[in-house]
Amino acid sequence: FAVRAEDDEAAQAAISIAKEALFGSTTGSEDDEQEAAPDMRAALKEHPSANIAIISVPGSYAALEAHKAMTNGLHVLLFSDNVPLADEIALKRRARELGRLVMGPGAGTAMLAGTGLGFANRVKPGPVGIAAATGTGAQEVMSLLDRWGIGISHVIGVGGRDLSPEVGGLMAEAAIRALDADEGTELILLVSKPPSPEVATKLLNLPTKPMVAALIGLSDPLPAPAHVIVCNTLEQGAAHTLELLDKAQPDIIGDLFADVTVAITALKPNRTRLAGLFSGGTLCYEAMTIASQHIGPIYSNTPLNKEWTVDAAPSGGHVCLDLGEEEYTDGRPHPMIDSEARIEHLQRQAEDPTVAVILLDIVIGDGAHTDPASLLAPIAADIVRSGTAMVVYVLGTEQGPQGFESQRAAFRQAGCIVTETAARAALAAAALVLREPALVTADLPAGLSGNQTPRLKTSMASQKST
Repeated sequence: FAVRAEDDEAAQAAISIAKEALFGSTTGSEDDEQEAAPDMRAALKEHPSANIAIISVPGSYAALEAHKAMTNGLHVLLFSDNVPLADEIALKRRARELGRLVMGPGAGTAMLAGTGLGFANRVKPGPVGIAAATGTGAQEVMSLLDRWGIGISHVIGVGGRDLSPEVGGLMAEAAIRALDADEGTELILLVSKPPSPEVATKLLNLPTKPMVAALIGLSDPLPAPAHVIVCNTLEQGAAHTLELLDKAQPDIIGDLFADVTVAITALKPNRTRLAGLFSGGTLCYEAMTIASQHIGPIYSNTPLNKEWTVDAAPSGGHVCLDLGEEEYTDGRPHPMIDSEARIEHLQRQAEDPTVAVILLDIVIGDGAHTDPASLLAPIAADIVRSGTAMVVYVLGTEQGPQGFESQRAAFRQAGCIVTETAARAALAAAALVLREPALVTADLPAGLSGNQTPRLKTSMASQKST
Protein backbone atom coordinates (compact mmCIF):
# COMPACT_ATOMS: atom_id res chain seq x y z
CA PHE A 1 0.00 0.00 0.00
CA ALA A 2 0.97 3.63 -0.39
CA VAL A 3 -0.73 6.02 2.00
CA ARG A 4 -0.28 9.74 2.48
CA ALA A 5 -1.62 11.01 5.81
CA GLU A 6 -1.11 13.83 8.30
CA ASP A 7 -0.17 11.49 11.17
CA ASP A 8 0.47 7.81 11.99
CA GLU A 9 -3.00 7.24 13.36
CA ALA A 10 -4.67 8.36 10.15
CA ALA A 11 -2.21 6.33 8.09
CA GLN A 12 -2.90 3.14 10.06
CA ALA A 13 -6.65 3.69 9.74
CA ALA A 14 -6.35 4.07 5.97
CA ILE A 15 -4.23 0.93 5.71
CA SER A 16 -6.78 -1.05 7.73
CA ILE A 17 -9.60 0.08 5.45
CA ALA A 18 -7.57 -0.84 2.36
CA LYS A 19 -6.72 -4.29 3.74
CA GLU A 20 -10.36 -4.97 4.52
CA ALA A 21 -11.46 -3.84 1.07
CA LEU A 22 -8.89 -6.02 -0.72
CA PHE A 23 -8.60 -9.06 1.52
CA GLY A 24 -11.66 -9.03 3.74
CA SER A 25 -14.41 -11.61 3.61
CA THR A 26 -17.02 -11.42 0.88
CA THR A 27 -20.74 -12.01 1.09
CA GLY A 28 -20.35 -15.33 -0.76
CA SER A 29 -19.76 -18.65 0.95
CA GLU A 30 -16.36 -20.31 1.10
CA ASP A 31 -17.59 -22.85 -1.45
CA ASP A 32 -18.20 -20.01 -3.94
CA GLU A 33 -14.63 -18.77 -3.74
CA GLN A 34 -12.18 -20.03 -6.35
CA GLU A 35 -8.48 -19.45 -6.16
CA ALA A 36 -6.64 -18.83 -9.38
CA ALA A 37 -4.25 -21.58 -10.35
CA PRO A 38 -0.69 -20.49 -9.49
CA ASP A 39 0.84 -21.85 -12.72
CA MET A 40 0.03 -23.62 -15.98
CA ARG A 41 0.56 -27.09 -14.58
CA ALA A 42 -1.98 -26.48 -11.82
CA ALA A 43 -4.44 -24.95 -14.29
CA LEU A 44 -4.20 -28.02 -16.53
CA LYS A 45 -4.80 -30.26 -13.54
CA GLU A 46 -8.03 -28.39 -12.85
CA HIS A 47 -9.00 -28.31 -16.56
CA PRO A 48 -7.46 -31.37 -18.20
CA SER A 49 -9.57 -31.01 -21.37
CA ALA A 50 -8.20 -27.54 -22.17
CA ASN A 51 -6.46 -27.31 -25.54
CA ILE A 52 -5.52 -23.62 -25.76
CA ALA A 53 -3.67 -21.16 -23.54
CA ILE A 54 -4.28 -17.41 -23.68
CA ILE A 55 -1.09 -15.62 -22.68
CA SER A 56 -0.96 -11.94 -21.79
CA VAL A 57 2.24 -11.15 -19.90
CA PRO A 58 5.03 -8.64 -20.59
CA GLY A 59 6.72 -9.40 -23.90
CA SER A 60 10.04 -10.41 -22.35
CA TYR A 61 8.32 -13.28 -20.51
CA ALA A 62 5.76 -14.23 -23.16
CA ALA A 63 7.88 -16.65 -25.21
CA LEU A 64 8.75 -18.75 -22.14
CA GLU A 65 5.07 -19.09 -21.20
CA ALA A 66 4.17 -19.96 -24.79
CA HIS A 67 6.83 -22.67 -24.89
CA LYS A 68 5.45 -24.07 -21.61
CA ALA A 69 1.98 -24.19 -23.12
CA MET A 70 3.17 -26.05 -26.22
CA THR A 71 5.13 -28.49 -24.08
CA ASN A 72 1.85 -29.26 -22.33
CA GLY A 73 0.10 -29.92 -25.66
CA LEU A 74 -1.70 -26.58 -25.97
CA HIS A 75 -2.27 -24.19 -28.82
CA VAL A 76 -1.45 -20.58 -27.91
CA LEU A 77 -3.21 -17.24 -28.30
CA LEU A 78 -0.35 -14.85 -27.58
CA PHE A 79 -1.99 -11.55 -26.70
CA SER A 80 1.30 -10.03 -25.50
CA ASP A 81 3.02 -7.23 -27.40
CA ASN A 82 6.74 -6.43 -27.51
CA VAL A 83 7.79 -10.03 -28.08
CA PRO A 84 11.24 -10.02 -29.74
CA LEU A 85 11.15 -11.07 -33.39
CA ALA A 86 13.66 -13.85 -32.79
CA ASP A 87 11.42 -15.30 -30.07
CA GLU A 88 8.41 -15.19 -32.40
CA ILE A 89 10.28 -17.05 -35.13
CA ALA A 90 11.52 -19.71 -32.69
CA LEU A 91 8.03 -20.18 -31.25
CA LYS A 92 6.40 -20.58 -34.62
CA ARG A 93 9.03 -22.96 -35.93
CA ARG A 94 8.54 -25.14 -32.89
CA ALA A 95 4.76 -24.89 -33.25
CA ARG A 96 5.03 -26.10 -36.84
CA GLU A 97 7.07 -29.12 -35.69
CA LEU A 98 4.54 -29.93 -32.95
CA GLY A 99 1.44 -29.32 -35.07
CA ARG A 100 0.32 -26.43 -32.85
CA LEU A 101 -0.95 -22.93 -33.55
CA VAL A 102 0.76 -19.88 -32.09
CA MET A 103 -1.71 -17.06 -32.71
CA GLY A 104 0.24 -13.85 -32.22
CA PRO A 105 2.13 -12.14 -30.76
CA GLY A 106 -0.20 -9.20 -30.48
CA ALA A 107 -3.14 -11.39 -31.52
CA GLY A 108 -6.14 -9.59 -30.12
CA THR A 109 -8.84 -11.54 -31.96
CA ALA A 110 -9.67 -15.17 -32.66
CA MET A 111 -12.78 -17.33 -32.82
CA LEU A 112 -12.51 -21.10 -32.77
CA ALA A 113 -15.63 -23.23 -33.25
CA GLY A 114 -17.84 -20.34 -32.22
CA THR A 115 -15.87 -19.32 -29.13
CA GLY A 116 -14.48 -15.79 -29.28
CA LEU A 117 -11.06 -15.08 -27.81
CA GLY A 118 -9.78 -11.58 -26.98
CA PHE A 119 -11.65 -8.78 -28.77
CA ALA A 120 -14.20 -10.73 -30.80
CA ASN A 121 -17.62 -10.28 -32.34
CA ARG A 122 -20.55 -12.63 -31.99
CA VAL A 123 -21.36 -14.03 -35.40
CA LYS A 124 -23.51 -16.76 -36.88
CA PRO A 125 -21.86 -20.08 -37.77
CA GLY A 126 -21.21 -20.56 -41.45
CA PRO A 127 -18.89 -21.51 -44.29
CA VAL A 128 -16.16 -18.83 -44.19
CA GLY A 129 -12.89 -19.41 -42.36
CA ILE A 130 -10.72 -16.36 -41.70
CA ALA A 131 -6.94 -16.29 -41.31
CA ALA A 132 -5.87 -12.82 -40.21
CA ALA A 133 -2.64 -11.00 -39.47
CA THR A 134 -4.68 -8.12 -38.07
CA GLY A 135 -7.13 -8.04 -35.18
CA THR A 136 -9.54 -5.29 -36.18
CA GLY A 137 -9.21 -6.40 -39.80
CA ALA A 138 -10.54 -9.80 -38.75
CA GLN A 139 -13.30 -8.13 -36.75
CA GLU A 140 -14.32 -5.97 -39.70
CA VAL A 141 -14.67 -8.80 -42.21
CA MET A 142 -16.35 -11.20 -39.78
CA SER A 143 -18.84 -8.49 -38.79
CA LEU A 144 -19.53 -7.39 -42.37
CA LEU A 145 -20.15 -10.97 -43.47
CA ASP A 146 -22.44 -11.64 -40.51
CA ARG A 147 -24.44 -8.49 -41.20
CA TRP A 148 -24.62 -9.46 -44.87
CA GLY A 149 -25.99 -12.91 -44.06
CA ILE A 150 -22.87 -15.10 -44.15
CA GLY A 151 -21.67 -17.06 -41.12
CA ILE A 152 -18.13 -17.82 -39.97
CA SER A 153 -16.55 -21.19 -39.16
CA HIS A 154 -13.33 -20.03 -37.48
CA VAL A 155 -11.13 -16.94 -37.14
CA ILE A 156 -7.43 -17.66 -36.66
CA GLY A 157 -5.29 -14.64 -35.78
CA VAL A 158 -1.62 -15.07 -36.64
CA GLY A 159 0.00 -11.81 -35.49
CA GLY A 160 0.87 -8.68 -37.43
CA ARG A 161 4.42 -9.74 -38.35
CA ASP A 162 3.57 -13.22 -39.59
CA LEU A 163 3.56 -12.35 -43.31
CA SER A 164 6.86 -10.49 -43.06
CA PRO A 165 9.91 -11.94 -44.86
CA GLU A 166 11.53 -12.70 -41.48
CA VAL A 167 8.67 -14.84 -40.12
CA GLY A 168 7.76 -16.16 -43.55
CA GLY A 169 4.05 -16.73 -42.96
CA LEU A 170 4.65 -19.72 -40.68
CA MET A 171 1.31 -19.48 -38.85
CA ALA A 172 -0.65 -18.12 -41.80
CA GLU A 173 0.39 -21.27 -43.65
CA ALA A 174 -0.71 -23.44 -40.73
CA ALA A 175 -4.02 -21.56 -40.49
CA ILE A 176 -4.75 -21.85 -44.22
CA ARG A 177 -3.93 -25.56 -44.23
CA ALA A 178 -6.17 -26.10 -41.19
CA LEU A 179 -9.07 -24.23 -42.75
CA ASP A 180 -8.53 -25.99 -46.07
CA ALA A 181 -8.89 -29.33 -44.27
CA ASP A 182 -11.85 -28.24 -42.13
CA GLU A 183 -15.15 -29.81 -43.24
CA GLY A 184 -17.15 -26.81 -42.05
CA THR A 185 -15.16 -24.29 -44.09
CA GLU A 186 -16.06 -23.77 -47.76
CA LEU A 187 -14.10 -20.59 -48.44
CA ILE A 188 -11.01 -19.01 -46.87
CA LEU A 189 -10.60 -15.27 -46.34
CA LEU A 190 -7.02 -14.12 -45.71
CA VAL A 191 -6.60 -10.65 -44.19
CA SER A 192 -3.36 -8.71 -43.79
CA LYS A 193 -1.67 -5.36 -44.23
CA PRO A 194 0.78 -5.37 -47.16
CA PRO A 195 2.76 -8.60 -46.85
CA SER A 196 6.08 -9.72 -48.26
CA PRO A 197 5.23 -10.44 -51.92
CA GLU A 198 7.18 -13.72 -51.76
CA VAL A 199 5.36 -14.84 -48.62
CA ALA A 200 1.98 -13.82 -50.01
CA THR A 201 2.58 -15.64 -53.29
CA LYS A 202 3.41 -18.81 -51.39
CA LEU A 203 0.23 -18.53 -49.30
CA LEU A 204 -2.00 -17.83 -52.29
CA ASN A 205 -0.96 -21.15 -53.80
CA LEU A 206 -1.69 -23.25 -50.71
CA PRO A 207 -5.46 -23.85 -50.56
CA THR A 208 -7.54 -26.15 -52.71
CA LYS A 209 -10.70 -24.31 -51.64
CA PRO A 210 -11.64 -20.87 -52.99
CA MET A 211 -9.83 -18.05 -51.21
CA VAL A 212 -10.09 -14.27 -51.08
CA ALA A 213 -6.98 -12.41 -49.93
CA ALA A 214 -7.70 -8.88 -48.65
CA LEU A 215 -4.19 -7.43 -48.44
CA ILE A 216 -4.87 -3.90 -47.25
CA GLY A 217 -3.03 -1.23 -49.20
CA LEU A 218 -1.28 -3.64 -51.54
CA SER A 219 -0.38 -1.74 -54.71
CA ASP A 220 1.27 -4.26 -57.01
CA PRO A 221 -0.55 -7.26 -58.53
CA LEU A 222 0.30 -10.74 -57.28
CA PRO A 223 0.06 -13.95 -59.32
CA ALA A 224 -2.63 -16.27 -58.00
CA PRO A 225 -4.45 -19.45 -59.05
CA ALA A 226 -7.83 -19.21 -60.72
CA HIS A 227 -9.72 -19.97 -57.49
CA VAL A 228 -8.02 -17.15 -55.55
CA ILE A 229 -8.97 -13.45 -55.66
CA VAL A 230 -6.62 -10.75 -54.36
CA CYS A 231 -7.92 -7.30 -53.36
CA ASN A 232 -6.71 -4.47 -51.16
CA THR A 233 -9.53 -3.36 -48.85
CA LEU A 234 -11.60 -5.10 -46.20
CA GLU A 235 -14.83 -4.07 -47.90
CA GLN A 236 -13.69 -5.73 -51.13
CA GLY A 237 -12.62 -8.83 -49.22
CA ALA A 238 -16.10 -9.28 -47.78
CA ALA A 239 -17.78 -8.40 -51.10
CA HIS A 240 -15.74 -10.89 -53.14
CA THR A 241 -16.51 -13.53 -50.52
CA LEU A 242 -20.23 -12.99 -51.12
CA GLU A 243 -19.71 -13.20 -54.86
CA LEU A 244 -17.82 -16.49 -54.67
CA LEU A 245 -20.60 -17.90 -52.48
CA ASP A 246 -23.17 -16.64 -55.03
CA LYS A 247 -24.87 -14.38 -52.50
CA ALA A 248 -26.62 -11.08 -53.22
CA GLN A 249 -24.68 -7.86 -52.75
CA PRO A 250 -25.89 -5.47 -50.03
CA ASP A 251 -26.65 -1.78 -50.43
CA ILE A 252 -23.65 -0.10 -48.80
CA ILE A 253 -24.52 3.45 -49.87
CA GLY A 254 -28.06 4.05 -48.64
CA ASP A 255 -28.47 7.71 -47.66
CA LEU A 256 -24.72 8.39 -47.57
CA PHE A 257 -24.66 10.60 -50.69
CA ALA A 258 -27.50 12.75 -49.34
CA ASP A 259 -26.00 12.95 -45.84
CA VAL A 260 -22.61 14.08 -47.15
CA THR A 261 -24.25 16.62 -49.47
CA VAL A 262 -26.09 18.22 -46.54
CA ALA A 263 -22.98 18.24 -44.37
CA ILE A 264 -20.95 19.98 -47.09
CA THR A 265 -23.38 22.90 -47.16
CA ALA A 266 -22.66 23.54 -43.46
CA LEU A 267 -18.85 23.62 -43.82
CA LYS A 268 -17.08 26.97 -43.84
CA PRO A 269 -14.47 27.50 -46.59
CA ASN A 270 -11.55 27.48 -44.12
CA ARG A 271 -12.41 23.94 -42.97
CA THR A 272 -10.28 21.73 -45.21
CA ARG A 273 -8.55 19.24 -42.94
CA LEU A 274 -9.25 15.57 -42.08
CA ALA A 275 -8.58 14.30 -38.55
CA GLY A 276 -9.01 10.57 -37.89
CA LEU A 277 -9.05 9.20 -34.33
CA PHE A 278 -9.02 5.40 -34.35
CA SER A 279 -9.15 2.63 -31.80
CA GLY A 280 -8.60 -0.01 -34.50
CA GLY A 281 -5.12 0.15 -35.99
CA THR A 282 -6.05 -1.70 -39.16
CA LEU A 283 -9.08 0.52 -39.72
CA CYS A 284 -6.76 3.53 -39.40
CA TYR A 285 -4.37 2.05 -41.94
CA GLU A 286 -7.15 1.17 -44.40
CA ALA A 287 -8.68 4.65 -44.08
CA MET A 288 -5.34 6.25 -44.93
CA THR A 289 -4.77 4.02 -47.96
CA ILE A 290 -8.20 4.94 -49.34
CA ALA A 291 -8.46 8.63 -48.46
CA SER A 292 -4.87 9.53 -49.39
CA GLN A 293 -5.59 8.56 -53.00
CA HIS A 294 -8.00 11.49 -53.12
CA ILE A 295 -6.76 14.13 -50.67
CA GLY A 296 -3.01 13.51 -50.64
CA PRO A 297 -0.65 12.75 -47.74
CA ILE A 298 -2.13 11.77 -44.38
CA TYR A 299 0.22 11.98 -41.43
CA SER A 300 0.11 9.39 -38.68
CA ASN A 301 1.86 7.65 -35.80
CA THR A 302 1.53 4.54 -38.02
CA PRO A 303 2.31 6.18 -41.37
CA LEU A 304 1.89 4.70 -44.84
CA ASN A 305 5.44 5.79 -45.61
CA LYS A 306 8.31 7.04 -43.49
CA GLU A 307 7.88 10.64 -44.62
CA TRP A 308 4.29 10.91 -43.39
CA THR A 309 4.93 10.73 -39.66
CA VAL A 310 2.68 12.76 -37.39
CA ASP A 311 5.68 14.80 -36.23
CA ALA A 312 6.28 15.85 -39.83
CA ALA A 313 2.70 17.01 -40.39
CA PRO A 314 2.62 20.55 -41.81
CA SER A 315 0.17 23.16 -40.63
CA GLY A 316 -3.16 22.21 -42.14
CA GLY A 317 -2.05 18.64 -42.91
CA HIS A 318 -4.41 15.70 -42.66
CA VAL A 319 -3.84 13.43 -39.65
CA CYS A 320 -5.01 9.94 -38.67
CA LEU A 321 -3.97 8.59 -35.28
CA ASP A 322 -4.07 5.00 -34.06
CA LEU A 323 -4.83 5.64 -30.39
CA GLY A 324 -4.34 1.96 -29.60
CA GLU A 325 -0.59 2.28 -30.08
CA GLU A 326 1.68 2.09 -27.04
CA GLU A 327 2.43 5.81 -26.87
CA TYR A 328 -1.27 6.41 -26.15
CA THR A 329 -2.00 3.35 -23.98
CA ASP A 330 0.97 3.53 -21.61
CA GLY A 331 -0.59 3.50 -18.16
CA ARG A 332 -4.18 3.40 -19.38
CA PRO A 333 -6.56 0.90 -21.04
CA HIS A 334 -6.91 0.45 -24.79
CA PRO A 335 -9.44 2.87 -26.34
CA MET A 336 -11.71 -0.05 -27.27
CA ILE A 337 -12.08 -0.60 -23.53
CA ASP A 338 -11.80 2.98 -22.29
CA SER A 339 -13.88 5.24 -24.53
CA GLU A 340 -12.92 8.27 -22.46
CA ALA A 341 -9.38 7.93 -23.81
CA ARG A 342 -10.47 9.62 -27.04
CA ILE A 343 -12.45 12.49 -25.57
CA GLU A 344 -9.41 14.71 -25.04
CA HIS A 345 -8.27 14.10 -28.63
CA LEU A 346 -11.77 14.78 -29.96
CA GLN A 347 -11.99 18.07 -28.13
CA ARG A 348 -8.52 19.14 -29.27
CA GLN A 349 -9.36 18.53 -32.93
CA ALA A 350 -12.75 20.19 -32.57
CA GLU A 351 -11.07 23.39 -31.36
CA ASP A 352 -9.09 23.63 -34.62
CA PRO A 353 -11.03 25.85 -37.05
CA THR A 354 -9.34 24.22 -40.06
CA VAL A 355 -10.82 20.74 -39.39
CA ALA A 356 -13.55 19.87 -41.87
CA VAL A 357 -14.25 16.35 -40.64
CA ILE A 358 -13.36 14.07 -37.77
CA LEU A 359 -13.35 10.38 -38.68
CA LEU A 360 -14.08 8.02 -35.79
CA ASP A 361 -14.33 4.24 -35.48
CA ILE A 362 -16.38 2.57 -32.76
CA VAL A 363 -15.42 -1.07 -32.23
CA ILE A 364 -17.97 -3.01 -30.21
CA GLY A 365 -18.27 -6.67 -29.26
CA ASP A 366 -16.93 -8.87 -26.50
CA GLY A 367 -14.07 -7.25 -24.60
CA ALA A 368 -14.98 -3.72 -25.72
CA HIS A 369 -16.61 -0.89 -23.74
CA THR A 370 -20.18 -1.74 -22.77
CA ASP A 371 -21.69 1.44 -24.23
CA PRO A 372 -19.24 3.72 -26.06
CA ALA A 373 -22.00 5.83 -27.59
CA SER A 374 -23.12 6.95 -24.13
CA LEU A 375 -19.77 8.72 -23.69
CA LEU A 376 -18.81 9.70 -27.23
CA ALA A 377 -22.12 10.62 -28.88
CA PRO A 378 -22.74 13.68 -26.63
CA ILE A 379 -19.21 14.94 -27.42
CA ALA A 380 -19.87 14.30 -31.12
CA ALA A 381 -23.09 16.32 -30.95
CA ASP A 382 -21.20 19.30 -29.53
CA ILE A 383 -18.56 18.99 -32.26
CA VAL A 384 -21.16 18.92 -35.05
CA ARG A 385 -22.88 21.98 -33.57
CA SER A 386 -19.51 23.78 -33.56
CA GLY A 387 -19.26 23.45 -37.36
CA THR A 388 -17.11 20.33 -37.80
CA ALA A 389 -18.58 17.33 -39.61
CA MET A 390 -18.24 13.90 -38.02
CA VAL A 391 -18.14 10.55 -39.83
CA VAL A 392 -18.56 7.51 -37.61
CA TYR A 393 -18.24 3.84 -38.41
CA VAL A 394 -19.50 1.27 -35.91
CA LEU A 395 -17.81 -2.13 -36.23
CA GLY A 396 -19.91 -4.90 -34.74
CA THR A 397 -22.92 -7.18 -35.02
CA GLU A 398 -26.42 -7.02 -33.63
CA GLN A 399 -25.71 -10.05 -31.45
CA GLY A 400 -23.05 -8.09 -29.55
CA PRO A 401 -23.76 -6.94 -25.99
CA GLN A 402 -23.78 -3.23 -26.89
CA GLY A 403 -26.43 -3.46 -29.62
CA PHE A 404 -25.21 -2.56 -33.09
CA GLU A 405 -28.20 -0.54 -34.27
CA SER A 406 -28.63 1.29 -30.97
CA GLN A 407 -25.01 2.44 -31.09
CA ARG A 408 -25.42 3.65 -34.67
CA ALA A 409 -28.70 5.40 -33.82
CA ALA A 410 -27.06 7.33 -30.99
CA PHE A 411 -24.43 8.79 -33.33
CA ARG A 412 -26.99 9.58 -36.01
CA GLN A 413 -29.06 11.42 -33.43
CA ALA A 414 -25.92 13.38 -32.53
CA GLY A 415 -25.74 14.61 -36.13
CA CYS A 416 -22.95 12.30 -37.30
CA ILE A 417 -22.74 10.63 -40.70
CA VAL A 418 -22.80 6.89 -40.01
CA THR A 419 -21.55 4.54 -42.73
CA GLU A 420 -22.07 0.87 -43.60
CA THR A 421 -18.37 -0.03 -43.91
CA ALA A 422 -15.07 1.37 -42.70
CA ALA A 423 -13.99 1.93 -46.31
CA ARG A 424 -17.07 4.06 -47.01
CA ALA A 425 -16.30 6.13 -43.91
CA ALA A 426 -12.88 6.95 -45.39
CA LEU A 427 -14.48 7.92 -48.70
CA ALA A 428 -17.09 10.04 -46.93
CA ALA A 429 -14.38 11.90 -45.03
CA ALA A 430 -12.46 12.56 -48.26
CA ALA A 431 -15.68 13.69 -49.95
CA LEU A 432 -16.24 16.27 -47.21
CA VAL A 433 -12.69 17.61 -47.48
CA LEU A 434 -13.00 17.96 -51.27
CA ARG A 435 -16.71 18.98 -51.25
CA GLU A 436 -17.38 16.14 -53.72
CA PRO A 437 -20.30 14.04 -52.44
CA ALA A 438 -20.22 11.68 -55.44
CA LEU A 439 -16.96 10.30 -54.09
CA VAL A 440 -18.85 8.17 -51.56
CA THR A 441 -20.21 5.99 -54.39
CA ALA A 442 -16.84 5.47 -56.04
CA ASP A 443 -15.53 2.02 -56.83
CA LEU A 444 -12.60 0.99 -54.70
CA PRO A 445 -9.41 0.02 -56.56
CA ALA A 446 -9.76 -3.06 -58.75
CA GLY A 447 -8.58 -6.48 -57.64
CA LEU A 448 -4.89 -7.28 -57.90
CA SER A 449 -4.73 -10.90 -59.01
CA GLY A 450 -6.30 -10.91 -62.46
CA ASN A 451 -9.01 -13.24 -61.12
CA GLN A 452 -11.62 -10.56 -60.61
CA THR A 453 -15.33 -10.81 -59.99
CA PRO A 454 -17.62 -7.78 -60.41
CA ARG A 455 -16.98 -4.85 -58.10
CA LEU A 456 -19.29 -4.19 -55.19
CA LYS A 457 -22.58 -2.82 -56.45
CA THR A 458 -24.07 0.39 -55.17
CA SER A 459 -27.82 0.76 -54.86
CA MET A 460 -29.89 2.08 -57.75
CA ALA A 461 -30.97 4.96 -55.52
CA SER A 462 -27.40 6.06 -54.94
CA GLN A 463 -26.54 5.78 -58.63
CA LYS A 464 -29.44 8.05 -59.49
CA SER A 465 -28.33 10.52 -56.82
CA THR A 466 -24.99 10.98 -58.55
